[in-house]
Amino acid sequence: MNFCSHCGQAVRFAIPAGDDRPRYLCDACGSIHYQNPRIVAGTLPVSGTRILLCRRAIAPRKGYWTLPAGFMENAETTVEAAARETREEACAEVDIHGLYTLINLPHINQVYMIFRADLAGGFSPGPESLEVALFEEHEIPWDELAFPTIERTLRHFYADRNNDHYPLHVSDITAEDRERYFGSA
Repeated sequence: MNFCSHCGQAVRFAIPAGDDRPRYLCDACGSIHYQNPRIVAGTLPVSGTRILLCRRAIAPRKGYWTLPAGFMENAETTVEAAARETREEACAEVDIHGLYTLINLPHINQVYMIFRADLAGGFSPGPESLEVALFEEHEIPWDELAFPTIERTLRHFYADRNNDHYPLHVSDITAEDRERYFGSA
């Protein structure tokens, strides 16, 4: 950030009085520009014994498989965001049961919130998906999953399904975890 979004003057990066981390500060109007993590909300849509996945039509990771998820918008709840993203990416309606995985990615300033859900009807690719399909556990394209958050969520689901108990899973994915997932490229 180079200029204040309130008054247009140049900003500086410093620790404000009473704070503990650097922020963008505008000396002209006194604004402090806070930058906070972005929430990614989505669903784990289940139909019988199958999971609905979307093949991404957009970067990053175009052509790789993911759960329907995306950035939360202002003026919506996390559940509303998850349902909207499922409609946008898979043209599908879901009955949401509750938060299933909460995964922190502090190195890229994101928090993933994936809700377990039942697929309620049909589906088809939305504008951000090349295709959507239902997969049995043995059919999941593990080597073609877009993100480590998706793999982690699916692995939790298949382990929990054996006990028919779906607790909330809270975890972190570090920069090192991400590098192991994507490689050094």
